[in-house]
Amino acid sequence: MTTDKSQQDQVLIFDTTLRDGEQSPGATMTHDEKLEIASLLDEMGVDIIEAGFPIASEGDFKAVSEIAKRSRNSVICGLARAQFGDIDRCWEAVKHAARPRIHTFIGTSPLHRAIPNLTQDEMAERIHETVSHARNLCDNVQWSPMDATRTEHDYLCRVVEIAIKAGATTINIPDTVGYTAPRESADLIRMLLERVPGADEIVFATHCHNDLGMATANALAAVEAGARQIECTINGLGERAGNTALEEVVMALKVRNDIMPFRTGIDTKKLIHISRRVATVSGFPVQYNKAIVGKNAFAHESGIHQDGMLKNAETFEIMRPEDIGLSETNLVMGKHSGRAALRAKLAELGFELADNQLKDVFVRFKALADRKKEVYEDDLLALMRDSGSDPANERIQVKFLRVICGTEAPQSADLTLTIDGVDKQITAQGDGPVDATFNAVKALFPHSARLQLYQVHAVTEGTDAQATVSVRMEEDGKIVHGEAADTDTVVASAKAYVNALNRLLVRREKSKPGDDVKTVSYKDVS
Repeated sequence: MTTDKSQQDQVLIFDTTLRDGEQSPGATMTHDEKLEIASLLDEMGVDIIEAGFPIASEGDFKAVSEIAKRSRNSVICGLARAQFGDIDRCWEAVKHAARPRIHTFIGTSPLHRAIPNLTQDEMAERIHETVSHARNLCDNVQWSPMDATRTEHDYLCRVVEIAIKAGATTINIPDTVGYTAPRESADLIRMLLERVPGADEIVFATHCHNDLGMATANALAAVEAGARQIECTINGLGERAGNTALEEVVMALKVRNDIMPFRTGIDTKKLIHISRRVATVSGFPVQYNKAIVGKNAFAHESGIHQDGMLKNAETFEIMRPEDIGLSETNLVMGKHSGRAALRAKLAELGFELADNQLKDVFVRFKALADRKKEVYEDDLLALMRDSGSDPANERIQVKFLRVICGTEAPQSADLTLTIDGVDKQITAQGDGPVDATFNAVKALFPHSARLQLYQVHAVTEGTDAQATVSVRMEEDGKIVHGEAADTDTVVASAKAYVNALNRLLVRREKSKPGDDVKTVSYKDVS
């Protein structure tokens, strides 16, 4: 028999999309995008939002500080290395929150201890000093032994005990490199609860990476063993293969509450909307067969499946689309559709627009509808992705493009870009219209970034389908992703390339240290 919800243990959801998720190569978000995602997380019922790494850059500090000021419900957390300067800077950013938290960490495995060249005793002393310092500033302190799953068990127990005695209220056990398996994940939590004095007085958290595809399973195994906080990201965004996906653990606990009698405070009907927004602002599209929020998560093509679905949806679906915010209604959109219909359809897709936003999107929708007989849901999603950036915040914009192509060479592109408010025009040649267009962009805005990926796919069927173009570029180790959609593939290509350049400019700004802040690298932390 399933335990009554009110009597079940609550599992806290700690979202690190804005910190660990944004560390994904190419996933940089602007200041305003971070504020928007933080607001959506807060509204959805996320217990703790890790808003960033304040010491990393002036931009990170400002974002964490502003999120802290605006938060209404969630605990706002900042990350800090085991250094007094990091911790002080973190506190300066999060102290504005109604419920602030400092999260400090240090690598405890043999491999990670070798990096600062500390002995076990020296590291233990560092942990005691830095956790104590954090606790003197804030009464909500989380501590993480980075690479915990590859740390010797005796030493892990020792340092966890030190952190608890120094004042940590949450102990996070990170599987930093995605190395562990579910049974090991559970055994590790059980061991700490049994062996460490004071372990029953604090909250244990689990932070899993997905390098072996087991992040969700490892997180849920840790919960069954006694962890009561899951660290995760929207869409599983994160370093390398990503983190535990928030939507997966939340829906697993909801759907299989019969065998995992735990509750979360997440409003699951907001999942599809925030998934789409994170995909848009990060530039990381959701794979079609992604669990819970993928395009095909509720799609059925097999005749047997379709017949079963028509007779009883539960035949092949273990949850309802409405549970994650998807609607079954299907308004057909076209050039005669009005603003009210567009607003209603976008609301079904998870987009709540203010009047001024709707006005801008409606103009784009009408332009698209003039070129297509019917506008499908996927077209609208592509339209919203293309409308996600604020032109006022983009230094480079495509104003005019005309290409000459065909069997007779040379192919050329006549391009006008608006750069910092000034129109610049050039005609360039290339090996095809896209190459000519990219050459024109580079001539108007010289840069050293290298194109790593150029990818095109049709949003819908038909010769009038929109093309979504994705590009990935790299400059001095900074990787950015750009995306755009248009019924003209070459126009979409130009916009995607320019979108990536604008994101690269954001990355350049983030790399500039503040007057009193040294920019640090924070890859693979926690």
